[in-house]
Amino acid sequence: MNSIFKRRSYRKFLDKEVSMAKIEMLLKAGMQAPSACDGRPWEFYVITNKDKLLELASATPYSMCVKNCSVAIVPCYVYNKLKSPNYIICDMSACVENILIEAEEIGLGAVWIGGAPVRERIDSMRNILSLDKDIVPFCIIPVGYPVNRKDIEDRYDSSLVHFIK
Repeated sequence: MNSIFKRRSYRKFLDKEVSMAKIEMLLKAGMQAPSACDGRPWEFYVITNKDKLLELASATPYSMCVKNCSVAIVPCYVYNKLKSPNYIICDMSACVENILIEAEEIGLGAVWIGGAPVRERIDSMRNILSLDKDIVPFCIIPVGYPVNRKDIEDRYDSSLVHFIK
């Protein structure tokens, strides 16, 4: 569980390429996530092309950090193929969190840049990546080697825990 506690959001990365082996580990972690009815609704677009990363940096108001990462992962789903459409946000969120935790585990840094459910952000990502209208980009995950590691932050707050006996 150390990776859960050490995981932080990183937006500044060294100019250092992430190996394909590490990218594959991130994708395996994402695909290991639980999903409603074991639907595994995810598909992944892995972007390493610098021009495309620059374009993605303008996809949302918060995605400027994409311009200095070496790889970005855009998890997507195909709406008309979903087994449990009411749970897509849960399924995709579990997938993304697994990727973020694995990034920490293997010495990388990453951040979750929200897209869905904001229509303008979805459309922007879809247009930049030239995706079919049936493919819904969920978020952008810029990945790389962080410029500076952040300290562990204890976020536990017992006042938020309520026991019902």
